[in-house]
Amino acid sequence: MNTAITILIAILAFGVLIFIHELGHFIAAKKSGVRVNEFSLGMGPAIFHFNRGETQYSIRLFPIGGYVAMEGELEDSSDGRAFCNVSIPRRLVIMAAGAAMNILLGLVLIFLVVTMQPAVHSTVIGRFAEGATTSQKLQLDDEIVAVNGAKIFTYNDIIFEVLRDQDAVIDMTVIRDGVRTEVSGVPFSYEELDDGSRSILVDFQVYGLEKTVGNMIGETFNWTFSIIKQVYKSIGDLITGRFGINQLTGPVGVATVIGQASSMGLQAFLLMVGFITINLGVMNLLPFPALDGGRIVFLLIEAARGGRPVSQRVESFVNAAGLGLLLVLMIYVTFQDVLRIVVG
Repeated sequence: MNTAITILIAILAFGVLIFIHELGHFIAAKKSGVRVNEFSLGMGPAIFHFNRGETQYSIRLFPIGGYVAMEGELEDSSDGRAFCNVSIPRRLVIMAAGAAMNILLGLVLIFLVVTMQPAVHSTVIGRFAEGATTSQKLQLDDEIVAVNGAKIFTYNDIIFEVLRDQDAVIDMTVIRDGVRTEVSGVPFSYEELDDGSRSILVDFQVYGLEKTVGNMIGETFNWTFSIIKQVYKSIGDLITGRFGINQLTGPVGVATVIGQASSMGLQAFLLMVGFITINLGVMNLLPFPALDGGRIVFLLIEAARGGRPVSQRVESFVNAAGLGLLLVLMIYVTFQDVLRIVVG
């Protein structure tokens, strides 16, 4: 695919994800009666804007980020419709709505991917590849219910937990002939990567289930929740040092992956965008300053204090410090993304 078209597709995909996120905040604010001064896509100087009612709608120069500027969001206001003056439950809904919209979009995209597949994945082994090492311990018709102690609900869970392993010798729990059976030390083949890590190969396939409406809806929700769980596990792996910070991917890396997925067909593209939008939603709910989750923490503290908010000065300082750390992290991972592209 032409490079310019690939870049355009990546930018448009980013734009849609940002739009959906900010639209969640916008709709929740409007429904809660909060005055919205501006709805903006992008950052930097405005290249196009118009006013409708009390709100200015803007498109800004840099297609990364966006915001919904609400009256009384960052400062005190005497306006009865200011964000700071509506009830705490309404403010909590407004703060969580952006992430909820991202996850909802991911749910829709995953459903579309499921409908495009020839069958719904089960978790029952249906075939081994030629020379499969796992067939030394596993058997046909084994239903995998746990990998290294982690419960399995979807085929996606199996792949994630196997790839997350580090020594390629994995403990599994299966249902075999109706009996729950512990199968320890299942050997997987692997490839040594340039950085010294291992890429484990999954050498078996699972049975496909009939694409009934119930099966497709069930697979959609299970797959979506599987991705959400993977985000938190990946963050835990990063904190514990299981994976290094140099394995993080920033906007450049994500755009590259989106571009690559777009050249692989519609199904791969939808799956990648669905995965990214769910990640975006979950990450925004983390209790970190400057993220929606950080703002939610301050609201919960206010509720616990009987409606007395944390000092605006303190909250602004904490959010500014958090934003600074996020910017430093973004610069670092962007540099790593570019380096990976240049080095190949």
